[in-house]
Amino acid sequence: MLVKRSGKTNSAYGIPPEKRSLEMHMSLGAINLDKTSGPTSHEVAAWVKRILEVEKAGHSGTLDPKVTGILPVLLGDATRIMDTLLLAGKEYICLMRVHKPQPKKRLFDVCVEFMGPIFQKPPLKSSVVKERRIRTIYYLDVLEIEEQRVLMRVGCQAGTYIRKLCFDIGLALGTGANMEELRRTRAGPFREDETLVTLHQLIDAYATWKETGDETGLRRVILPVEAALRHLPRLVIADNAVDAICHGAPLALPGLLRLETDISKGDIVALFTLKGEAVGIGRADMNSRQMLDGKTGIAVLTERVIMEPGTYPKAWKLAERDASQAAKIAAKR
Repeated sequence: MLVKRSGKTNSAYGIPPEKRSLEMHMSLGAINLDKTSGPTSHEVAAWVKRILEVEKAGHSGTLDPKVTGILPVLLGDATRIMDTLLLAGKEYICLMRVHKPQPKKRLFDVCVEFMGPIFQKPPLKSSVVKERRIRTIYYLDVLEIEEQRVLMRVGCQAGTYIRKLCFDIGLALGTGANMEELRRTRAGPFREDETLVTLHQLIDAYATWKETGDETGLRRVILPVEAALRHLPRLVIADNAVDAICHGAPLALPGLLRLETDISKGDIVALFTLKGEAVGIGRADMNSRQMLDGKTGIAVLTERVIMEPGTYPKAWKLAERDASQAAKIAAKR
C-alpha cells in the first residue's frame, strides 16, 4: 500500500474484527456457503437465517436450483455490501454436451473463440430484462474432452449466463450444445479452496456453541464482513474521519492515511480503520496518484455505510481531547 501519512488509533474506540464479541461477529458475518443441488438460493438463505436464529440473512449471486457451489451469504449489517458481491467476477466448472460428435481440435478451437467480450441475451427463465448485452469471458479453459462432453473452467463477468454460453457454442459448432452440470468455484473474494461451509457444518457449529459455549467452530464457519471486501481496493482512514463516513459524508484527503495503487476515478473502494474494521464502501473521486499527492479535495464519495455511527467519536471531540491532553502535558512542565 502507498502511505500518504502516518496515523495512530485509540484503543478506546472501535475493535479489531478478530476481537469482536460473538454477537457482533454474527451481526457482521459472511459465510462462504457450499450450495447443494435442489434448493433455490432464496431457500438456502432462509435456512441459514433459521439455523443461526438471526434477524437478517441474504445471498449474493443467485444460483439455479440444480447448480452447486459457492453462494455467499451475508448476515445482519453485512447485507449492506451485497451489491459489491453481485458485481464481482465469477468462476465456474461446466460440463457441456455437444449434440453431435466433433473432432477434439475443433471443439477446443471453437470454445476458446468465446474468450473476451461476447453478446448475450438472458434466457427466458431468468428474472432480468430480456435485452442483448455485452459480458466478458476472462478465461475459458478446456480441461477435458470425452466423446461429446466438454469439461471447462470459465471465469466471467457478473451476469454471464453459462447455460446460454453453452447454447451459443453449440450454434458456432453447428451441432447444438447444452449445459449438463455446473458448479460455481469462485464469487468475488470467495473461493472453493477457502473455508467452504456446508449447511450441515453450520448446524453442527451452532449446536456445539449452544450446548457447550464453545465459539471456535462458529467463528470458523462465519467470517468477518471484512473477508467479503478483499476484492475491492483498500483505503485506510484516520480515526477522526471515521464518524463522518458513518454519517454518509465523503472522505476528504486530510482523513486518508494509506491507499492501494492502481485506483482509478470511478472505482468502487472499501474504507477501513487502522484496526482493520470495515467502515464503508465508496466510489473514488480521484485516482491513486491524485490521492497520494493532493492536500485538499474529496477522495471518495461514500455509497454504503457498514459501521454504526458513534463507534468512533466526532472529529471535534477528538480535537477537544487532544487539546486537553496537550494542556495537561504543558502544565506538568
